[in-house]
Amino acid sequence: MFSILLVLLIIVSVFMTGLILLQKSEGSGISGSSASSMLGGMLTGASAGNFLTRLTAWLAVIFFVLCAALALVASNMNTAQQQSELRNEIVIQGNATTAPATTDAPAK
Repeated sequence: MFSILLVLLIIVSVFMTGLILLQKSEGSGISGSSASSMLGGMLTGASAGNFLTRLTAWLAVIFFVLCAALALVASNMNTAQQQSELRNEIVIQGNATTAPATTDAPAK
């Protein structure tokens, strides 16, 4: 489960980074020179900005949901491992206290 969520998070973050780089900024960014040629002029003008902004917002929401899910899964994995280690320690200590004590001292 953890691996699947991690791969999805990486894919979403790569797509989101690409979309952010395509958006028009103060300096015109990457979108000023190549976005219209790459997409065949389909996303030009205000419609491109609106579409890219909405798509980036959706990817950001998905990114944060995946981060929260990863944190939840990771915390459950660590808790289960800590509980099993604690149980092992309790069992070992319990066996040590209930085992008969043998002494190596000579009898008087």
